[in-house]
Amino acid sequence: MSHGTAAAAPAPHLGASDWRVGVWRSFLRAHAGAMRELERELAADAGLPLAWYDVLLQLAEAPQRRLRMAELADQVLLSRSGLTRLVDRLQAEGLVRREPSPDDARGMYTVLTDAGFLRLRAAAPIHLSGIQRHWLSRFSDDELRQLGDLLGRVSGPAGPSCALEDEDT
Repeated sequence: MSHGTAAAAPAPHLGASDWRVGVWRSFLRAHAGAMRELERELAADAGLPLAWYDVLLQLAEAPQRRLRMAELADQVLLSRSGLTRLVDRLQAEGLVRREPSPDDARGMYTVLTDAGFLRLRAAAPIHLSGIQRHWLSRFSDDELRQLGDLLGRVSGPAGPSCALEDEDT
């Protein structure tokens, strides 16, 4: 009996040679290759590891340029222990600072410093140029819209872009 929703069809049996598994592998190879190139370029041209860039970007996009460690870990897809070590390194470089939460004596915020924002802003053109070269240039605008819709089924809708170039510092 249906209650307003269609019953899900049983999942087809997949074998390693199934063409659909091949699509998955192509997606993984495309992602890995693009990420490798973006990492290499960002490190070489901006002296910034891609993981650092990601943390700084998430903080730049957050209200008041701050996030609780748990929120930051969810957004950058790192383990909490991995993020703690990364934030330690960013703090040692003066790119972020930790502040206690006014609402929770045990909670801590990671806050983007002005130096961190400037470093991110300097690295952004390098990263965005790499995204254009290694990913966007391979698709038409219509294909990118379709790809965004398709990937949105898995990951949710794309978030807002960061307005680094619009900020006055």
